Amino acid sequence: MNTREHVLGRIGIWAGDLDAYPAAGVRKAAAAIEDLGYSTLWFAETTGREAMAQAAILLSATRRITVAAGMTDIYARDAVTTAAAERTLEEAFPGRFLLGLWESHPSLAEDVRGHHFSPPSAMMRSYLDTLDAAPFGPPTTTVPPHRVLTALDPDMFALATERTRGANVLGMPVEYTRTARATLGPDALLAITQLCVLSPDRSQTAELARTTAAATLPNRRAHLHNLGYKDADALDERLVDAIVAHGPAKEIVHRVHQHLDAGADHVSLHLLTATPNTPPARQWEQLAAHLLV
Repeated sequence: MNTREHVLGRIGIWAGDLDAYPAAGVRKAAAAIEDLGYSTLWFAETTGREAMAQAAILLSATRRITVAAGMTDIYARDAVTTAAAERTLEEAFPGRFLLGLWESHPSLAEDVRGHHFSPPSAMMRSYLDTLDAAPFGPPTTTVPPHRVLTALDPDMFALATERTRGANVLGMPVEYTRTARATLGPDALLAITQLCVLSPDRSQTAELARTTAAATLPNRRAHLHNLGYKDADALDERLVDAIVAHGPAKEIVHRVHQHLDAGADHVSLHLLTATPNTPPARQWEQLAAHLLV
């Protein structure tokens, strides 16, 4: 197996609605994802559960799967605390935890957490410096930390290549996967999170796909413009289809293979439904039957 992908495998699940489930539901969902054969379980941190505590719940509920804290907010805890938590999880669950650092968003950093939002690249570099130098936590192991950066901008890709295993890109078209691979170079790990709405009838997925695509625009307009989507706010069918893979399983499977062909090492599937408080277990199972063979 490619050394870039050995931590993650090829296909994972981005469980974006975990904070909506009770703890027992979180454990049940994690076990189901592992039992279906997915290699990595990703989750985000915004204003719900604290990321390291959530990771511990997921790791303790599973046996083999990699648990990736895919958007660990660097304003949510200082770097020394993050280092101690990272080492604790590595000690308890060797090789199964991946730390995905995220530079946050001004509204979350300032309005929710009460910090001053700093220039992302400089802030992330400083955070990584402190993370690497942190003296606290359980005894260190000989295994290098499993870390990636959640990235969209070239300067964050450069930092990901320099200081971590690579990058995760969430909610972008296949064309951007090619751009990300070219920017990262051939050796860094590139994980892609693909937004999906699954239904045998494509007409039933269009509205949710459009709403989902609209929610991604604030951080992506400039990147989409550079890819040729000149009026992203119009949310035409071409753009919606590029951001959200929707329709029958074959559409999503095809999109996964497009990302892999464009240079991704790993693709995680963020399945969206009209009932976000309920794990999409049936959809996870349906896609596993097509992708994990």
